[in-house]
Amino acid sequence: MRMPKKERQLRLGKLIEENPFVTDEDLSKHFEVSVQTIRLDRLECGIPELRKRLKQVATQTMAGEVKSLGSDEVIGDIIDIKLDARAISIFDVTADHVFQRNGIARGHHLFAQANSLAVAVMDDDLALTVKSNIEFLKPVKAGDRVVARAEVIKETVKEKRTLVKVDLTVGDVLVVTGQFYMYRTTDKKQEDKQ
Repeated sequence: MRMPKKERQLRLGKLIEENPFVTDEDLSKHFEVSVQTIRLDRLECGIPELRKRLKQVATQTMAGEVKSLGSDEVIGDIIDIKLDARAISIFDVTADHVFQRNGIARGHHLFAQANSLAVAVMDDDLALTVKSNIEFLKPVKAGDRVVARAEVIKETVKEKRTLVKVDLTVGDVLVVTGQFYMYRTTDKKQEDKQ
């Protein structure tokens, strides 16, 4: 038996509140209704579409946290960040990001997502990439959602260097992995003394 509309909309709101990144397709499977029904329910409840929800989270995250980049300089949407520790961003690959001939994402877009996240996670007004080592493991195609996870691994205070590991996944599949050696312009020793 189908769930009444009001009850479905109430549960829909709670599910999206718990996980703002859930897709309309996932919700339609969960409630066993069409994607169109989910869209109408969201519209009636005043819940924005996924892309707008992502932008809202990204804007809130960028405004209060990121020091080293402007919001327009990050490739993808940062959805979680703890400076000098970890960060997560999401990048939706569109037809503009792929080679027309084979539909595979151009590597510089994926590199830019990983590199900009490595810069953004730095707790510094200006952080620069000194060296990177990146490995492309699987092809990424238009329509894929790439989730990047950055983790600060090691700091060398004397050299003002920080190693940041960044993994990019599509679903549960690791597609790109990289290490970024970052240069800090601020001396952490001096900051720690103040």
